[in-house]
Amino acid sequence: MNTREQQLQAFGRLLDIMDELRSKCPWDQKQTLQSLRHLTIEETYELGDAILNNDLQEIKKELGDLLLHIVFYAKIGSETNDFDIAEIANSISEKLIHRHPHIYGDVSVNNADDVSKNWEKLKLKEGKKSVLEGVPKSLPAMVKANRIQDKVSGVGFDWEKPEQVWEKVQEELSELNTEIEKGNTDKIESEFGDVLFSMVNYARFIDVNPENALERTNKKFINRFQYLEKEAKKIGKSLHDMSLTEMDVFWNDAKKLYK
Repeated sequence: MNTREQQLQAFGRLLDIMDELRSKCPWDQKQTLQSLRHLTIEETYELGDAILNNDLQEIKKELGDLLLHIVFYAKIGSETNDFDIAEIANSISEKLIHRHPHIYGDVSVNNADDVSKNWEKLKLKEGKKSVLEGVPKSLPAMVKANRIQDKVSGVGFDWEKPEQVWEKVQEELSELNTEIEKGNTDKIESEFGDVLFSMVNYARFIDVNPENALERTNKKFINRFQYLEKEAKKIGKSLHDMSLTEMDVFWNDAKKLYK
């Protein structure tokens, strides 16, 4: 691996390249904080895919893309004298020191849960009116539900045992079934949301990331279905013309291949 000096040289090289691109490249000159936003979100999802696939080379590549975006934002900020890369780095460094009094102060902790609870207390002392202020409004709903539950857990608003959460899941499922029988569309949607929220909460108690779990299932289903399409094509058939029984033969083969 590279030494700290080599790492700093590599980062300095990136900053120099960014300066040159911003001054000479028409595309780079045109970019703004707003125009880069959707690209940054896309790069973040690409990194997420690489992590789920455990593709280390792709992770390295996508991290580079994200690092470029951070440097790009910093460059734009420096042009308006609002912030630069040094201020960004110093800001997060000060924040990390402040949020880790068990490392840089005299606070004692026993485990990671204690650290999380201290974080939420410190955030409130910093002037936040709610522990939920730090949850971005634009997060996808499932990710947002997970973050909400993490946040409130940090101040002690939580179940004590996984069994209690599972009972809540069963309760929400029962309420959903009741509304389905009544046929009330609006209430069905509401109860369905409660079921999902309680399942996300249960996932947290059994140490499962619900977003990762669902995406793994998405990928598994895509692989199996594309196998089904490929095998059907081999025998000259369209899925529209096949019975479920015929499709199940290939589907079961796919399940063995993509567990």
